[in-house]
Amino acid sequence: MTNDRFMLIHDPGFQAGGERVLGAEFTAMSERVLRVTELTSRLNVLPFDDEAGKAALLEQILGRPLPARVTIYPPFYTDHGLRLDLAERVFINQGCTFLDYAGIRLGEGVMVGPKATFITMGHPVDPDERRQFLTGAPIDVAENVWIGAGATILPGVSIGRDSVVAAGTIVADDVPAASLVAGSKGTVRRRW
Repeated sequence: MTNDRFMLIHDPGFQAGGERVLGAEFTAMSERVLRVTELTSRLNVLPFDDEAGKAALLEQILGRPLPARVTIYPPFYTDHGLRLDLAERVFINQGCTFLDYAGIRLGEGVMVGPKATFITMGHPVDPDERRQFLTGAPIDVAENVWIGAGATILPGVSIGRDSVVAAGTIVADDVPAASLVAGSKGTVRRRW
């Protein structure tokens, strides 16, 4: 990402002249997204017990072998893959999505319920900037966190160690360690 949290979609030199030519960083990201979409499409149709096939495709998607004792149940979706950092003993259930261009880290022992979504990229709210820039910020999930089914984790969020994100929660703000967040606004409901 350029300018801290903004990536220009169009080349500024061409844009100044009235042309809309995609910028180099955006083009490289787009090419990676197409490649990873093809790889995840192949992953998601493998027989469930084809461990070798899944491991080979996940290595291509992530750019490295899976750490020890990581479990990923397809279908599995990511748009980039190279910025998804999984520690040992991470468990990812079926139907999860990781839009990881700005970076996602899942600490050791993190469990992710079915259909959870992690989003690190977006667009500016200002209508004049929406088609000019992408915005992004990394997501950091500390050790021993449990993310419930259907939870959505938004850009820039950090989730503290031993916390629980309840099913269906939308997390837009940091979550303190050893706490339960729930509801459409990700409100802290309990601490331990």
